Amino acid sequence: MFTGIIEEIGIVEDVLSSADKYTLKIRAKEVLEDTKIGDSICTNGVCLTVKDLSSEFFYADVMNETIDKSNLGKLEKKSKVNLERALTLNTRLGGHIVTGHIDSVGRILDKSREGNSVWFTIESDAEILKYIIYKGSVALDGISLTIAEVDSNSFKVSIIPHTENVTTLLNKSIGDEINIECDVLGKYVEKLLNLKNINKEKSKIDSKFLMENGFI
Repeated sequence: MFTGIIEEIGIVEDVLSSADKYTLKIRAKEVLEDTKIGDSICTNGVCLTVKDLSSEFFYADVMNETIDKSNLGKLEKKSKVNLERALTLNTRLGGHIVTGHIDSVGRILDKSREGNSVWFTIESDAEILKYIIYKGSVALDGISLTIAEVDSNSFKVSIIPHTENVTTLLNKSIGDEINIECDVLGKYVEKLLNLKNINKEKSKIDSKFLMENGFI
């Protein structure tokens, strides 16, 4: 689990890919402190497991499904990535609960500056937008952000100067893809409500049924 508060911008030092394997070598410093093999590092919003490391870099394998569902497959040497270590019990939850499991890849429709902030408009489909609510939370490339506007095909977030300085968002351009993870709480609520409705539909035993079948 993560918070969406980026600790460091890492640099992709190498991309090792083959027909059945995709491995990233990422140069970093802060997120490697107290990190060991097997730990998780959220990379552009994707939970990756450290398979090898030194004081200056770490290696992580990326599954084919992750390549299909995220923008990690488009990373190249010298690409910048947002990094965050998994939270601990004594970590301040400054953002929101982020799992590191990407729901979809959105596209930047617009990017504009207003005063000391930058507005991003993100295009997505209805399957994702049903979880996007005004003033709710969303993780974009692993960054915890507040939804400022939402309509039928897109939503907007506003980036403060601190977020500009410590993440890769300002490197993004109109048309670029961005990883989206919706608030996990909304997905659990949806699942529970659907189960309740399914159970209601399955239960056909009522007083009318009992009367018609001679039980009462």
